[in-house]
Parts: sequence; structure tokens; C-alpha cells
Amino acid sequence: MLLIFGLSVFFRTVSEGSFHCPQCGGDRAYRRRTGRRWFTLFFLPVIPLNRVGEAVECRTCRTRFGVSVLRAPTAVQLAAALPAGMRAAATLVLRAGDPSDEAALGRAVEVVQGYGETRYGADDVAADLQLQAGFLEEEVARAGGQLAVEAKEWFLSQAVRVGLADGPLTENERQTLHRVAQLLGMSPAHALGVIVTTEGAAR
Repeated sequence: MLLIFGLSVFFRTVSEGSFHCPQCGGDRAYRRRTGRRWFTLFFLPVIPLNRVGEAVECRTCRTRFGVSVLRAPTAVQLAAALPAGMRAAATLVLRAGDPSDEAALGRAVEVVQGYGETRYGADDVAADLQLQAGFLEEEVARAGGQLAVEAKEWFLSQAVRVGLADGPLTENERQTLHRVAQLLGMSPAHALGVIVTTEGAAR
């Protein structure tokens, strides 16, 4: 009897989801696969041997990538990060000033709606004011990671306008705005320029 044996690598799917495919240039479905080398008998896997790594396979173009590709945000995640970051920044600035001031609350609602959350309202502001500062800062940093320089300047200027709504900026509000700028990835000098320019335009 002729025995046919050998070594082959077999992959199995361990998870699925959506990711940004570098090959397709857009959001696509993927499957994450892990491979293992097997001893085969009559082309059938019989004895499992060593693992040979993991790969992420695009379900559309079938290209395989390293698992690090999953770190890149999808378009959907990007779209959600910006309004969430603006909500967080507005909340931080409100806390630093007078969170009960009607003009400041109204401006916070206005700037968040301008970033796409059209249903954002006073009740949402009240809920956001109860959130932990650490969580809010993470949201700002996440948004900052997706923004170009000009977009960061506009983002910070909107936060400044929230602070100015109840009057001239207090020292606490200035410190908070500089912290927001730092989370966005802006230098202190760059942040100061944006803050001063926005103050001047508001006079």
C-alpha cells in the first residue's frame, strides 16, 4: 500500500469584522486567520505541529496583511471620533468655567452640532458633565490623531469660543484649552496663537 504523507499549512478563521483595507482603499470586511503546520496523511491533516503566525485577509480583494493593519481606524470610526472629541473638549472647557451659564451651554451645543451630532442638546451636555476627565481627554486625543494641522486649529478655536461665551477666558479656562491643544498634538506656542487669534476675532 502506498502511503502519501507530507507537511502542509492550514489556516482557520478566529475572528471577523470591518477594517480599512490598504489595497482596496476603503472599509471592507475581513477575517483574521491563524495558521498551523500539520503532518498530513493522504493530504489530510493528522498531527498538529508549530504555529506559523496570523494574518488579516480582506474578504473583497483577498490580500493578506499583518494584524497591525487593524490599528488603522475605519471611515466609520473616524466619523464618530470627531463629534465625540468635540463633545469632550466642550465639556472640559465648560467645567473650567461656569457650566450653568446659558450662553456657554448654548455655544457648546452649537459647536457639537456643527461636528455632526445634530441631535445633541442640553440633556446631553448635562450627562457629559458627569463623565470622568480621563475619559474626556482620551476622546479629544483620539480625535486629534485623525486631524490635519488646519483642522486642529479649527477644533481648538471652537473650544475657545465655548470658553468665551460666558465672558473673557479665566486662567482655569486657559489652562484647560492648552491641555486640549496638547491632546490634539499642538505645541504650546501654536495653541497660544490660536487662542489669542480667536479671542481677538470675538471682540
